[in-house]
Amino acid sequence: MTKLQLVGGGKMGEALLGGILGSGWCEPSDVVVVETVEVRRTQLEHTFPGLGTSADVGPADGTILAVKPADTAAMAAAAAAAGSNALLSIAAGVTLAQLEAAAGDGVAIVRAMPNTPALVGQGAAAIAGGRWADDATMEWAAELLGAVGLVVRVAEPALAAVTGLSGSGPAYIFVIAEALTEAGVLCGLPRDTATALANQTLLGSATLLTQSDQGAAELRASVTSPGGTTAAALRVLEQQGLRAALIDAVVAARDRAIEMGNSA
Repeated sequence: MTKLQLVGGGKMGEALLGGILGSGWCEPSDVVVVETVEVRRTQLEHTFPGLGTSADVGPADGTILAVKPADTAAMAAAAAAAGSNALLSIAAGVTLAQLEAAAGDGVAIVRAMPNTPALVGQGAAAIAGGRWADDATMEWAAELLGAVGLVVRVAEPALAAVTGLSGSGPAYIFVIAEALTEAGVLCGLPRDTATALANQTLLGSATLLTQSDQGAAELRASVTSPGGTTAAALRVLEQQGLRAALIDAVVAARDRAIEMGNSA
């Protein structure tokens, strides 16, 4: 029996696989990646020597479902039929009820919402368990996703809010990075210099925020001298509604996630 089966060899699947193997959770020989594209199977075998691959779902102690949402229920049914009693789905909009209906009674299912920084080991994911997902199953899912970043546990209805905040969140940050770069160019900096400064500013600020004992509001205040340049800049951001726009964006993404789940 295979220890872990990963259905879907795309970028997110590969990121999870790399993190899991890098953490020492298992060896490449303990994993089988199910991928229909032969060229992709060959690439993964080359990247992870000793890895098993297959075009078809087979028996496994546990299975990660990393395929398109439209294919997830069918793959859940196939994995359960082949003998997997624990399933972890990272498909957006596919509910636990839909997965449990496909897999059948008694199959422990965990639904997760990761984000793309998992590709560099800095992901943020939330997990919610189904009717048959006990503490051991939740810990199993947390260990797998924890190999590529932060993991929190929530009730399933909260996954829509997670989607709006951290699932879609990287796109908000990328827009900010683009805007800062363009601002630097407008102010006379070469584009490569502006890009490097903008990217490092975001990275450094995020690192400081996660490692400091102070919260975001305190850190913002600490770099805002009365009557200074930062205070002038923040006044413009507040006048232009940046804070409100970000809040509205998260709410809009959450609402869309709910709509997608209801229509699936």
